[in-house]
Amino acid sequence: MNVGGVLRRRATWIAIGLLADRLVPELPNRWHPVAWFGSLMGLVERTIWSDRRSAGTLYALFGTMVGLGAGRLIRNPAVAVGIASAGPELRRLGGEIEAAVRSNGVDAGRAALRGLVGRDTSQLDEAGIAAAVVESVAENTVDAVVAPVFWGLIGGASGALAYRAINTMDAMVGRRNARYERFGKVAARLDDVANFVPARLFALAVMFVRPRRASQIVAMVRRDASAHPSPNAGVAETSAAAALGVELGGPLHYGPVSEDRPRLGSGPRPSLTEIEKMNALSNQVELLVIGVLTVGVFAAGGIGHQHGGRRRTL
Repeated sequence: MNVGGVLRRRATWIAIGLLADRLVPELPNRWHPVAWFGSLMGLVERTIWSDRRSAGTLYALFGTMVGLGAGRLIRNPAVAVGIASAGPELRRLGGEIEAAVRSNGVDAGRAALRGLVGRDTSQLDEAGIAAAVVESVAENTVDAVVAPVFWGLIGGASGALAYRAINTMDAMVGRRNARYERFGKVAARLDDVANFVPARLFALAVMFVRPRRASQIVAMVRRDASAHPSPNAGVAETSAAAALGVELGGPLHYGPVSEDRPRLGSGPRPSLTEIEKMNALSNQVELLVIGVLTVGVFAAGGIGHQHGGRRRTL
């Protein structure tokens, strides 16, 4: 098996998939495979739910197998990554929330924010809305750009769609509350494992596109990221906070559950301007990923031709 050739082909298709995702409008939910998967797993949850980790294990294994099977059917990594990634849609939602606050005030921003985050938005002021958007765009750039690419390179179409299945299940049942504390544990842990490397690649990419802030990013990630309850969101959010020169984190609410999240980064609380800056940072990270894939393809091609030439002269 020519591993280099396989990775080169996958990288080519994945770059095409990311470019297509930027050019083709997002499908409405009724036609989107990720929404279909969410509906399926909602049915599975209603069928097998019980307050036991074993039931959640069955749920998580079934969903992961669905993702792997879908990848084997689709086969093409470009299509799979196009389905699994959503960078432009993520940034569009962030921009809409900023526009809603600027045009119609905080109440409109709170309502728009509910489409992006799971936390209670009813008490957020303008800075709280901005912080929530920046945190979500940072974390979801890992989920919706870096991780699908990483797992697409590792496992092709099946890798990208199995990752998307795991991440979707975590969003559905990975919360810490009375219903999901046990049932969602395995899905949440699978997501932690799946995002461990991509979250750190995101931080590295942020350093690359913000070289003047690289030392601050390293220092803040070392100081603050491990205090976050998520081993991956802490890295993503802290690197974004350091790149933007703001402070994220702090108290938040998920329904009746309150969390006093650690403060991430140093500086003022973000304003609406930081939403635009975070969108730009997310976009630059995605362009960097496409660029690295493209350079890697051409570099591997050159090496392959050189090696091929040597083999022909032996």
